Amino acid sequence: MFWSGKSFNEEILNIHGEKFQDASVFYNDISEMDEDAIKRCLEKAEKIQWDYKNLVKRKGQLIQIKK
Repeated sequence: MFWSGKSFNEEILNIHGEKFQDASVFYNDISEMDEDAIKRCLEKAEKIQWDYKNLVKRKGQLIQIKK
């Protein structure tokens, strides 16, 4: 699961909710894994992040952290 995965625009990630930015991918066997896609997601995880820490302070408004 990637906390900011919804913002990655990757087809392999499943988005379940509307409110938060999390997305995930599940595999039943190692042969199903797409190594390049996982690497792309990991790289994006470093760059694309959302400010969950201040969610209450901002009264539920979720903003993206700029790096």
